[in-house]
Amino acid sequence: MERTDHPGEGTGRADDPLIGRVLDGRYQVGEQIARGGMATVYRGQDLRLERTVAIKIMHAGLVDDPEFVARFEREARSAARLSHHNVVAVFDQGADRGTLFLVMEYVPGNTLRDVIRRDAPMDPGKALALIEPVLAALAAAHGAGIIHRDVKPENVLIAPDGRVKVADFGLARAVNADTQHTATGGVLIGTVSYLSPELVVDGKADARSDVYAAGVLIYEMLTGAKPHQADSPIQVAYKHVHEDIPAPSLRVPGLPAYVDALVARATARDRDLRPSDARVLLHQVRRVRQALDHGVVEDPELVADLLPSVRRDPDVERTGVIPRGADEPVVVDEVYNHQFDDDFTAPVDLNRPPVVPVVTGPRDTPRPIAAEPRPTGGVPPRRSRRGLYLLVAVLLAALVTGLGAWHLGRQATVPSVENLTVAQATAKLKKAGLKLREGSPEYSDQTADTIIRSSPKPGSSVTKGDTVTVILSLGPEISTVPRTRGKTLDEARALLEAAKFVVADVQNEVYDETVAAGEVVKSSPAGGLEKPVGEVITLFVSKGRAPITIPDFTNKLAKNAKAKLAELGFKVTSSEAFSDTVPVGRVISQTPSSGTGFKNDTVDLVVSKGVELIEVPDVLRKKLDDAREILVSLGFVVEVRRSGLYVGVDRVAGSDPDSGTRAPRGSTITLTVV
Repeated sequence: MERTDHPGEGTGRADDPLIGRVLDGRYQVGEQIARGGMATVYRGQDLRLERTVAIKIMHAGLVDDPEFVARFEREARSAARLSHHNVVAVFDQGADRGTLFLVMEYVPGNTLRDVIRRDAPMDPGKALALIEPVLAALAAAHGAGIIHRDVKPENVLIAPDGRVKVADFGLARAVNADTQHTATGGVLIGTVSYLSPELVVDGKADARSDVYAAGVLIYEMLTGAKPHQADSPIQVAYKHVHEDIPAPSLRVPGLPAYVDALVARATARDRDLRPSDARVLLHQVRRVRQALDHGVVEDPELVADLLPSVRRDPDVERTGVIPRGADEPVVVDEVYNHQFDDDFTAPVDLNRPPVVPVVTGPRDTPRPIAAEPRPTGGVPPRRSRRGLYLLVAVLLAALVTGLGAWHLGRQATVPSVENLTVAQATAKLKKAGLKLREGSPEYSDQTADTIIRSSPKPGSSVTKGDTVTVILSLGPEISTVPRTRGKTLDEARALLEAAKFVVADVQNEVYDETVAAGEVVKSSPAGGLEKPVGEVITLFVSKGRAPITIPDFTNKLAKNAKAKLAELGFKVTSSEAFSDTVPVGRVISQTPSSGTGFKNDTVDLVVSKGVELIEVPDVLRKKLDDAREILVSLGFVVEVRRSGLYVGVDRVAGSDPDSGTRAPRGSTITLTVV
């Protein structure tokens, strides 16, 4: 599958009908960030988990093929099961009204293509440091039986904090399995600059095809150019099949020979000569990095270990032919059955016919000996010793041939047993006439109980019956992630490094209600889990308690105010009071009513009971002034009305409302006086 997604600035078009659409009721499509021949990638939002994701939406033409859809779904599920810190995680896959989509981890930053454009040619140390996490991701995939099939710079994502992740694992197969053809078919799926020869010839891929593409990546980082360039993709594909990848030092003089050898090994045209999978290549890359770190300029032994080789099978066919006639040449004919293996010590032209050594005897026929009269005196004639010399020469040639055949029959070439189990290696060595002995096992990135290396090295010439010592892998060294909650950043870093983990350069800041600002809240992976040493641990550092904005609920319904404040995390207290202006059940006042607070802080509400009702007192027969004073003190307004029988004594003869009834504070009481 052609992947061109590249996290960075959005490239979405305003008229794109997919932007803003919610897929499967969960994933909202945002701006377009990349477009390729098979799909378009958008930045999106997982509305359920409130996180940013990358949404890859397949082009409509592919969705119309039900066989493709079924295969794509199977491969997406397979890729989702691949969990590794250098692999872009696949979260979900689905279809929504004819739109087939894939939801993946969103990785901001650049691709390896951007880095190559900016920095290549790179220092070999930097180039190998970048390829290591790529190979670690491929190794995890190969261990799980997943082949990437489209390794290229665009599928290597580099986050701002330096994390390297590989995208599109296993997804190319959904296209390749049913749509690709061989070279004779005229159609090739994939990026032609990184296609292995076997993919071009017969369209078949295995782990070694990913190894080839990774080797091309190393070449491109070292030189800043693709190894094979031509006017058309078909011509580039032809070169992959018929031409070796050139040594990087031809473009960048001064590169160590063992760096050239590493690229040659990974990109051998015969896949049997490449490392068997990414785990083996990762081991070889680390050996080269170690040599570079120590400033090694020349290392012939490392070069010999890395170069792809031709091995001579121990069970070679040897035929010695001695002519019957003494007048015919003596010919010794050795025919070798060439086999291919993972290592070699010298390049061999496989297209040349075997060399046949020829030993030629005299061709002239012995002359007949005529009867001659015996001399009667003097010195007898001396006989010619030419026949004797001829006989001795023939016998010596036969002896040399026999000794050579006997010696060759006792010789064996150490086969490569790297990445095999003891049982598999024992059988392979036994076939070569050799014995196996186990050395002290070591931790490595290889699968436990598989062979890391052997001594003598593969390709060495030894005597049959000799013993080959193998070193088994204990698997990755495992350590328990320390618990760092409540530790300072320096304390947490020291604990993790002591446990042989790598602390990410960038820490995430989060609010926490119990951990003080500047202290560690948690780590990812979490403390207490067992993980391979060297794994990158990300720390989450507290920013302190999360501030909460306090909304003002004055004159709002008290029940709504209480519910919202509790939802925000506040504790709520309330009291009631009469109010002449605020209706019953609404908030008269709130403390505090603005600013910010923290979870479990208290907010006080005063809730209105409405207007207060006061009993009208009995003021009958009281003097007007006394009655007025009593009523005003209770909050009433007094209005005076003189009766028709008014005689001027100013005594209260009646009130409206009547005494004993209840009236709102502030209401008017009308007094009738006489």
